[in-house]
Amino acid sequence: MEKIASFTINHLDLLPGIYVSRKDKAGEAVLTTFDLRMTKPNREPVMNTAELHTIEHLGATYLRNHPDWADRIIYFGPMGCRTGNYLILNGDYTSRDVLPLVTGMFEFIRDFEGEIPGAAAKDCGNYLDQNLGMAKWQAQKYLDTCLYCIREENLVYPK
Repeated sequence: MEKIASFTINHLDLLPGIYVSRKDKAGEAVLTTFDLRMTKPNREPVMNTAELHTIEHLGATYLRNHPDWADRIIYFGPMGCRTGNYLILNGDYTSRDVLPLVTGMFEFIRDFEGEIPGAAAKDCGNYLDQNLGMAKWQAQKYLDTCLYCIREENLVYPK
């Protein structure tokens, strides 16, 4: 069986960033999948499920309510390895195209106060597994170490 494309990226050289993971055709539409890598795989601790779950709830809320992007959001959610998230958009985009959107989302997470949207038993299958403080900390770290000082090596997968 062939390796899927994402398993051919050298994760030992992968840095936090925004990467185009793949582009797929769905009828006439192009769907762009972004790898929003928040930690250095296999070199930094992975995120705990509680903060990653909170990032998912807040990020999805931000994206699906965004005045310019809401109708292009297909999916936002965590990677199984817990080193980042996937964002799937309807359209053919580059990493630079979505940098302002991703930056705004993580600023929203960093600054969020109050009840986490969807964190109730009737709304979520694991509503108690949330950690707003750590989600905010992870968002600030991603902003400071990557998004606010983005370089080409944070936008294009390593060879």
